[in-house]
Amino acid sequence: MIVETTARTGTILVVDDNPTNIQVLFDILSEIGYRVAIAKSGEAALQRLQSYHPDLILLDVMMPGIDGFETCQRLKSQAEFSDIPVIFMTALSDTVDKVKGLSLGAVDYITKPIQHEEALARIRVHLQLHNSQQVLEQRTTELSQALEDLKQAQVHLVQSEKMSSLGQLVAGLAHEINNPVNFIYGNLKPAEEHIRDLITFVSLYRECHPEPHPEIQAWMEEVDVDYLTEDLPKLLNSLKLGSDRIRQLVVSLRNFSRLDESELKPADIHTGIDSTLLILQHRLKGSPDHPTIQVIKDYGQVPMVECYPSQLNQVVMNLLSNAIDALEESKVNTTPQITIRTFVNNDHWMTIAIADNGIGIREEIRSQLFDPFFTTKPIGKGTGLGLSISYQIITQKHNGKIYCNSTPGQGTEFIVQIPLQKVICSIA
Repeated sequence: MIVETTARTGTILVVDDNPTNIQVLFDILSEIGYRVAIAKSGEAALQRLQSYHPDLILLDVMMPGIDGFETCQRLKSQAEFSDIPVIFMTALSDTVDKVKGLSLGAVDYITKPIQHEEALARIRVHLQLHNSQQVLEQRTTELSQALEDLKQAQVHLVQSEKMSSLGQLVAGLAHEINNPVNFIYGNLKPAEEHIRDLITFVSLYRECHPEPHPEIQAWMEEVDVDYLTEDLPKLLNSLKLGSDRIRQLVVSLRNFSRLDESELKPADIHTGIDSTLLILQHRLKGSPDHPTIQVIKDYGQVPMVECYPSQLNQVVMNLLSNAIDALEESKVNTTPQITIRTFVNNDHWMTIAIADNGIGIREEIRSQLFDPFFTTKPIGKGTGLGLSISYQIITQKHNGKIYCNSTPGQGTEFIVQIPLQKVICSIA
């Protein structure tokens, strides 16, 4: 007697070469509400899988052609069907056969002659387990996606805060430096004129009074007036060069931050790269720990491109900083170099390539370079966000590409490509 009273849902594939068994199972399962598909051989069952995707398979062991064991093995070897629960139907009671079936991926056995209530109970349990597993996998996928979204949100937040703080700091620093530098630079010219007048006065005095008072003569010898007259113009020239250098640095800081250019604007890529290099100049100079890093600029004829200038400068800053880090780690490299190439590729992409001749990056690490919070640097030296932020800036903000080529022991090259759909004008 069948005790099921609640209608069931789901599709069950019955595989058996005995028409009587098929009819009995079809009637019982259909009466309860299951959808039933029929196959009379293992080959037919594998073909049916292409049309149906059953929720459970009742599979006879002893069949002509390929038996139930081989049918189960073939089914489980296909990824799209491997998660379907299989229940063997057999008159065999040998433990070895049961173990063999379970090892091939079956979830249970029903012994012939089939006890209907027992069979339905087993079917119901395994369908519930299968549904629960699917729900669990879906929830796991949703949680993984939520975790990824959270990571991306963190990266966006850190990027926004980092860019805002860095931009405000750089802009404020440039503004504070600019005022005193302009004061110094503006007064250098009249100071030069006054000093020339004084030198002229001293020269005229010495011509008109070749024999000065002994006290004056002693003072002139003490301060070495001849050296003073010769060195003052050189000192003024040094002051001019120094103030010019500071003014260039202020301009570079402004170009780098570009707080007033948060929207898409036409920008000269080379100006942004040069400004970033100037800011990093202190790291390129030699020290007792490492030699001077030579920068080779191979700039091509690149048009003005509509982009987010400050964010693109941040990408260049990250890539150049990483290149410098790699060269500093490469203790055996006596001629460290960074090569910066720019060119237009097939009239569709503006390309910036930044290469170093450092230690290179292993293949297993390259696949994780752009993952948030991944870093190979010691604790406190790297956050693992620089390349991740760069990836988002290029791919999401500019619809571009960024990737890495590297050979361990020979160096690394990062390539940034931005589409040129919005070209403004060409630089002569």
